[in-house]
Amino acid sequence: MDEQSYRAVRGEINRLPCVFEKALLSRCAACELAARHAIAERETIACASPLARANCGALLGLLRRNSAFTLKLKETQRILPHAMTLRIQCGGLEGLRAAIDAEAAAPDVLRLVHRAIEQFGSLEALPFSRIVQGVAAWKPRRRYHADLPPGPP
Repeated sequence: MDEQSYRAVRGEINRLPCVFEKALLSRCAACELAARHAIAERETIACASPLARANCGALLGLLRRNSAFTLKLKETQRILPHAMTLRIQCGGLEGLRAAIDAEAAAPDVLRLVHRAIEQFGSLEALPFSRIVQGVAAWKPRRRYHADLPPGPP
């Protein structure tokens, strides 16, 4: 399937794409509103709630803006590389989990957003100085290469 056809089919099937799709696909977070769809050999995630998606979009925008200095981003940089987007999403959700619900085993996007609004009144009032520490500390998982010997522990 060529890229143009994929994008057309994806737009038809997934009318409400998940804002934290990269984080969910990489399994560094979960969300009970996520609906997975397979298109050709790819997977996409839709959100079941327009309101929840709007809140997640606001949170992601705030994470990106508050992480700009840490990630050495320019204000005008609109499209980010995949690894940097993952770092903002996974690290930001991990930082939010640590700031709001440190007892949770893994970040649950819907639960974190609800608890953040409940605890701080709005997403803008979150302690981003603490949350951005999660972005700075986040590292992608190491890839396994069958032909390479295992590295040091």
